[in-house]
Amino acid sequence: MRKHYLDNIRWVTVVIVVIYHVFYMYNSEGVLGGLGKITNLKVQYYDAFEYLVYPWFMTLLFIVSGISARLSLEQHTDKEFIKSRSLKLLVPSTIGLFFFQFIQGYVSMSLGGGIAGLKEAGVPGPIIYMIMVASGSGVLWYMHLLWIYSLLLVIIRKIEKGKLLQAGAKTPLWLLPLFYFPIWGAAQILNTPIVSVYRFAFYFVFFLLGYYVFSNEEVMEKIKKLALPLIALALALCVTFTVLYFGQKYADKPINRGFLFSLCAYIGSLAMLSGFARFADFSNGFTEWMSHHSFGLYVFHYLGISSVALFLAKPGLLPAPVSYLLSLVAGFVFGYALYEVISRIPFFRWAVLGIKKK
Repeated sequence: MRKHYLDNIRWVTVVIVVIYHVFYMYNSEGVLGGLGKITNLKVQYYDAFEYLVYPWFMTLLFIVSGISARLSLEQHTDKEFIKSRSLKLLVPSTIGLFFFQFIQGYVSMSLGGGIAGLKEAGVPGPIIYMIMVASGSGVLWYMHLLWIYSLLLVIIRKIEKGKLLQAGAKTPLWLLPLFYFPIWGAAQILNTPIVSVYRFAFYFVFFLLGYYVFSNEEVMEKIKKLALPLIALALALCVTFTVLYFGQKYADKPINRGFLFSLCAYIGSLAMLSGFARFADFSNGFTEWMSHHSFGLYVFHYLGISSVALFLAKPGLLPAPVSYLLSLVAGFVFGYALYEVISRIPFFRWAVLGIKKK
């Protein structure tokens, strides 16, 4: 039986990511976004949204990805699993950079004047193109990590031979709080120094918890009963995190390696997972459409947001509120429209979206 709450978590989380990136694009509190501040406000208090959601929305997706890996491996061989993950994750996040995502690299670099600076310095066109390709990965970092985790999972499964999965099904409630400690420990290691989103150990723990623990119905039935207390606790923790660190670099060390950040990531993910399992395990025409298009929205939304920032907000052609609203609309329009178009073009649907012709 399909777990509809997983589909709903995916598309809802991607919508949150879109909204987050709109605020991030024009952020002025703590972390410099793509363009930066475009208002005359002394303090942009609404930037608090970034602090409220950043610790947990991607860790939640990695938990769901771990659960999905379990469901996939129950129906496919290891070879089929790796082949499908390579098509869906590796191809778009590598080959797709050369054939489409370099456009995102151009827009992102232009926001900071990078393209103009390279041309003024006399950098050859082919070199500029390669820099654009490297800069175009953007939101695709999630796909890079997930592909690596999928390979590691296959290796781990061969070593443990199903014993960890059996143990995970027996996870008692008292053990769940103790999982926080490996999460916090993983937050301290294997973090790339410049591109802070590549946190190899931190997200890997959530992926493994998804596969070995939360993919088990026995465990999910237990935490579903705790959905309301978990939601209340997550809200309290995330609000506390926002109040304590507002105006500081929430996405970088030492904050993203701190005790409270990891706690918000874990409890926030559990709150969403248990809440959706209890209250949103259903499907209708709208949720099915949103679920089917969530991947395209994730891949293309930032191009819409950043294009509005570059061509309209940066020159000051629109008032700040209109720039925010238009960026939000463009995120969804670009996400859905580009998915519909590119998914129908031979070769590009494979290179950019990992879709083979049926």
